Amino acid sequence: MKRLLVLLFVLATPALAVNPDEMLKDPAQEHRARELGKDLRCLVCQNQSIDDSDADLAKDLRVIVRERIAKGDSDDQVKSFVVDRYGDYVLLKPPFKATTLALWLGPLALFAGALWAVLAFYRRRPAEKAAPPPPPLSAEESRRLDKLLKETER
Repeated sequence: MKRLLVLLFVLATPALAVNPDEMLKDPAQEHRARELGKDLRCLVCQNQSIDDSDADLAKDLRVIVRERIAKGDSDDQVKSFVVDRYGDYVLLKPPFKATTLALWLGPLALFAGALWAVLAFYRRRPAEKAAPPPPPLSAEESRRLDKLLKETER
């Protein structure tokens, strides 16, 4: 039973794309690189961190981060280097400033535009009126209907 639980736990953990040849020898530096990698976006996958992505560009970014850490850069210096090279979009949580307004307000603007379009559509539609009831059957129609109903009862 314990083996099954261990196996399920191992299978349930996320598979990180960091290759052993990329890892730093110093565990503290590797931990810093992993933490920084969680905050950097894979520019190919766009919604994954560079640590979670198998894309070649993500691998290059992981190597750059580790090289900068090995040279002695602080976390802020490494982030600044990557942002200077790739822009604020490389951050999974970009700062709120004039150049990133589209990233922060774009989804809200799209939602507001869609809501406006739906409301405009329903305002312009003519109100549906209930269909008037059909006129009553004439005497001849009533006789024919009764005759047909009696024939089907047989």
